[in-house]
Amino acid sequence: MIAVVGGGITGLATGRALARRGAEVVVLEASSRVGGVIRSAEVEGRVLDWGPQRTRLTGPLASLVAELGLADEVLTAPAGLPLFVYRDGKLRVVPFDARAFLASDLVSLAGKARMLLEPLTRGADDRESVARYFERKLGPEVYRTIVAPLYGGLYASDPADMVVGLSLAHVLREFGIRRSLLLPLLRRGGRIAPPPACSFRGGMVALPEALARDLGPRVRTSTAVRAIERRGGGWRLALEAGAGGGETLEAAYVVLAVPAPVAAELLSGVAPEASAVVARLRYNPLGVVHLDAETDLRGLGFQVSFTEGGVPLRGVTFNESLFGRTRLYTAYLGGAVRPDVAALAGDSLATLAVREFRRTTGHDARPLAVAHEEVPAWDRSWRGLADVRLPEGLVLAGNWWSRPGIPGRLAEAERIAARLAGNVESP
Repeated sequence: MIAVVGGGITGLATGRALARRGAEVVVLEASSRVGGVIRSAEVEGRVLDWGPQRTRLTGPLASLVAELGLADEVLTAPAGLPLFVYRDGKLRVVPFDARAFLASDLVSLAGKARMLLEPLTRGADDRESVARYFERKLGPEVYRTIVAPLYGGLYASDPADMVVGLSLAHVLREFGIRRSLLLPLLRRGGRIAPPPACSFRGGMVALPEALARDLGPRVRTSTAVRAIERRGGGWRLALEAGAGGGETLEAAYVVLAVPAPVAAELLSGVAPEASAVVARLRYNPLGVVHLDAETDLRGLGFQVSFTEGGVPLRGVTFNESLFGRTRLYTAYLGGAVRPDVAALAGDSLATLAVREFRRTTGHDARPLAVAHEEVPAWDRSWRGLADVRLPEGLVLAGNWWSRPGIPGRLAEAERIAARLAGNVESP
């Protein structure tokens, strides 16, 4: 038996990958629903998402969607939607090819000229900050205007607090980047063309819910794990009394696909040193406010340039343009740049979001929903993970342990399943 603790996207995908390899597996979720940080609901006739608003329809995700019978539920964003950065009082288009970059008003002529020196600069140093890497490669203006808001926005972080070896090296390897950033891009025609953005008719939660349906009785919700302990050559999981009258569960392997604070608590009795490291990982606070607004905006959304001096708004997703969700926009406030903002009470956060939306877009808005979220920072506090050692049979997983993003979660699930499935007897 393999026990997967956590019914978010990582836990469910891992459970399914194990089951497809013939392993006996159970996925234990403490709450009454699956999905973890992925939540969706209908408010005033519109689908709202918390957690990721969208993902990219990569090859592996497209295959999974087809296998789960979700192909007819997929919504893909229209091709060619622009992405914006707010700088100097205006939304400016982010250029995704060399010609558009040269014509862009987002960066000054001096900033463009500085970027052309990039092939002459040395490659990445795993020990340097992400900010330092991009500043010396592309120049301070391109970094602060484009890279900092776009890359930092993925984690609600400040790249000055992030380290190349922890949060960027895997991206560089994936794109085959060694020394130069620009030369590989130019060899590919000078254009960045990622897979299309996508969601589902019922929101992003459709994916974890479909995974749970596929797993069937292997998923147990409202089943919190109170503690784990060694039991012979395997593990015993103590479940909360409310989840089964003080039930215990025996497993050869335990996969902890839970947020870092929960993992730290469960590890405290069996791997105290690892628990201490995981407990020190920082999460960035983020205020998420869904807005109703009638606008002429069309695009993916925008991020706020780091040249804007620590304004409370970090970015806005244009849900209307992306997936036809009428008059719907999602504003993000706070993050590492302004953690005080995300701590505001709901009414104050909503008022601030409306004010910032008007300031950056020129349009009035009305709040629909307010939420306080936390995002793994992937900052310098992640340095300790390299030294984490776990007892045999315990496995860590999740968006704080390896590559974030839904495609990254699916890839990690397959790696874990390939490693564990051959080591346990089939049911």
